[in-house]
Amino acid sequence: MEKKAFGPASPAPYSGGVISGDLVFVSGQVGKDPESGETAESVADQTAAALENLKAVLADAGLDLGDVVKTTVFLTDVTTIDEMNAVYRAAFPEPLPCRSTIGVAGLPAPEFKVEIEAVARARS
Repeated sequence: MEKKAFGPASPAPYSGGVISGDLVFVSGQVGKDPESGETAESVADQTAAALENLKAVLADAGLDLGDVVKTTVFLTDVTTIDEMNAVYRAAFPEPLPCRSTIGVAGLPAPEFKVEIEAVARARS
């Protein structure tokens, strides 16, 4: 099966996204502005920024949040899930994608509190 990478180049050894068959996989996105390099402060703001980054990668594949079927959300503090949920719920159209939420000890940089990865369906 052929696969095709897309999305912004990363200095780390991974692709921003990969299309494989009918599925589109998007690497974890954090609440860092790709242009300014600034990281949002609150969990809500980091969630909003991570979702904006996710939307940008999906757009490179001609998709949007409505095409997402599964997400995984990583939180460094699971007690902030309500704050994340409020922003997350408003971003996705119905039906909401399936989701796993995982509490982690840390993310790639100490200021990151939220990371969101996704699987979407490719459009025919």
